[in-house]
Amino acid sequence: MAELTPLAMAVLALLHESPMHAYEMFQLLKSRRNDRIVKTRPGSLYHTVERLAGQEFIRATGTERAGNRPERTTYEITPAGAEALRRRVESAIETYVYEYPLFPAVLSEAHNLAEDDAVLRFRRRIAHLDDFIQELDDAVENVRSREVPEPYWLAIGYLQSQLVAERDWLATTIGRIESKDLEWQPREKK
Repeated sequence: MAELTPLAMAVLALLHESPMHAYEMFQLLKSRRNDRIVKTRPGSLYHTVERLAGQEFIRATGTERAGNRPERTTYEITPAGAEALRRRVESAIETYVYEYPLFPAVLSEAHNLAEDDAVLRFRRRIAHLDDFIQELDDAVENVRSREVPEPYWLAIGYLQSQLVAERDWLATTIGRIESKDLEWQPREKK
C-alpha cells in the first residue's frame, strides 16, 4: 500500500472531525489556510477522495442536491482510514525524509547571476517571506482569539520558525556579499 500523501492525510483528518462532501472539504481547507501547508486543488482533492474510497479508508454515507448544483456525496472516515492516518502521522513525525525543495537547488546556481542582480532577488525574496510571516502572525492571533488549542495549529509555529530562519540567513548573506566577506564572482582559474 502506498503512503498517504499530505492531501490524503488532510482529507482523512477532516473526515475524522465529521462527515462531509469533497467541496466542503476544499472550502474548509481554504478557510483554515491549510492550502499553505498542503497543495490543494479541486481536481486533486476529488481524485484523492476517490482513491481513499477505493482503499476503503473512507465511505460514502449519502448524496444530496441543493438547487441546481450537482449532487454531492458525503463521506466519513472508516476505522481503517483512522488507523492509516494515525500510522502515517507517527512515521512521518519520527522519520526525517529529505524532500528536495527548489530553493537550495537555485541557491547552488545563484552564482550564475551578477552580484547586484542576486542581491536584488534575495531582497525580493525577503519581502515575500516577510509578507508570509505576517500572514502567519495574523493566523496565530486569529486562532488564539478563537481559543483553538495549539496542537491544532502547531504547523504554524513550525512554518514561522522556518521562514524567519530563511529570512535571517538571506539578510546575513546579503550583508556578507555587500561587505565583500562573501566573494560573489569566483576568480577565474588559471
